[in-house]
Amino acid sequence: MLDIGWQELFIIGAIALIVVGPKDLPKVLRTVSQVVRKARGLAREFQGGVADLVREAELDDIKRKVDGSTQSIESTIKDTVDPTGSLTADFDPAEFNRELLERVEGTPPTRPAETEAASDGGANTEAPPATEPATKPKAATKPKSKSPAKPKVATKPKSKPKPPRAAGQTSG
Repeated sequence: MLDIGWQELFIIGAIALIVVGPKDLPKVLRTVSQVVRKARGLAREFQGGVADLVREAELDDIKRKVDGSTQSIESTIKDTVDPTGSLTADFDPAEFNRELLERVEGTPPTRPAETEAASDGGANTEAPPATEPATKPKAATKPKSKSPAKPKVATKPKSKPKPPRAAGQTSG
């Protein structure tokens, strides 16, 4: 930052007063302060952009390290669980998905014997008779018992009665 003391500021102010004049000095100071404010804003924005670039570079470096370590972890797990590769070769994702879907939906799993019987015409397959759910009769409601009427109690009037006015008084 600039190392300007009070003596240098006094000399700059005296020269500005002589060159610009006392009449236009406030306008010049206002303009100079606006320029300095914009310069500081641009410097702040530039520093923020540089900080963002540094953060992105650090994040990219960290991401590369994490990706490298996850690949090594995946290969270690794969070598530990299935060293010969026979599990991977025997696994059929389509069959697994079909069996999982059947379990979730609750339909019985289809087996080759059942599919052949269905293709033969389904001689022994009959659908069970559809039954409608029985509706429950509504419970009888109790008649409301009438309680004896409560006597009404006199209540206080909400506003106090106004005193009568004398003949010569006016409201106001």
